[in-house]
Amino acid sequence: MKKVTILGLTDTASSLISGPADIFRNAGHLWNFIFKKPEVSYFDIEIVSPDGQPIKCGGNLTINAHSSIDCVQETDLLIIPSIKDIEETMTKEKQVIPWIKKTYEHGAHVAAICTGTFVLAETGLLDGKVATTHWGFIESFRQRYPNVKLKPERLITESGNIFTSGGSNACYDISLYLVRRYCGNDVARKLAKAFLHDLDRVSQAPWIEFQGQRAHSDKEIRNAQERLENQYIDSFNFDRVAQDFGMSRRTFERRFKATTGDSPLQYLQRVRVEAAKRILENENKSFDEVTYAVGYEDPGFFRKIFTQISGISPKEYRIKWGTPVNFSMPLK
Repeated sequence: MKKVTILGLTDTASSLISGPADIFRNAGHLWNFIFKKPEVSYFDIEIVSPDGQPIKCGGNLTINAHSSIDCVQETDLLIIPSIKDIEETMTKEKQVIPWIKKTYEHGAHVAAICTGTFVLAETGLLDGKVATTHWGFIESFRQRYPNVKLKPERLITESGNIFTSGGSNACYDISLYLVRRYCGNDVARKLAKAFLHDLDRVSQAPWIEFQGQRAHSDKEIRNAQERLENQYIDSFNFDRVAQDFGMSRRTFERRFKATTGDSPLQYLQRVRVEAAKRILENENKSFDEVTYAVGYEDPGFFRKIFTQISGISPKEYRIKWGTPVNFSMPLK
């Protein structure tokens, strides 16, 4: 039986404590209970807080801790749920940072969920490693932790014995991923079926809203971004754009890439894809019409770009976000 320790911090989402606890607790139980088979326990779950006191979660909810971090002698897996604000956490509960490092150095695997990746990054354990976090906090994370290889399109990352995952609901994905890793595919598959949860989600790209990547101080590049965002329908000659901002094409592309993470062309593509998403969500236009509306002439070419950036096809995107499901209608 493996020991799982879930760290509770102030203002975390209560579901990011109870969700993983439910997944690990039900491994070997829920499926067997449904089919009236002997139940098996694979995990021993403990919820801890910095001082052993109840955890004050977001939404004025409270979860009782089993003990304090100082009482944890050893564990196989440490889970760090989300936080509301890293500065506030470091002010109120900074004692967890050396404790997380010590726990990892003593052989525990460590998994961070959602913005819990910020807490893990504070330890330095993520430096030079691949990680992910909630897509809404990509820029602030990159700015604060430049030594971490952030891959925001990924739902889950694994670097040695360190794991990270995207937004809140990904707590189920990473928990099932770890159940599969520790207990095998059969146990994880049965548990996923019992919980009605997919085992094959690997990307948070279909949920990401492009925010413009403005966490920099390069005024000329910021102005260039605004031009691309406001005039994305136009046909751009990037040699001319570079000249307009007093740079050679090579210098412009180098500075643009350094400040935004994308080349000017990639940035324009992302802006156009985001515009296409709004149309697919709210209007009943054909994809040919959507293509022309965002500045492309070849629907096949744009479909490839859309799928590459969004992780799903335009048709799948419209079904997912644009067409309300009528549950009163019979299934076809």
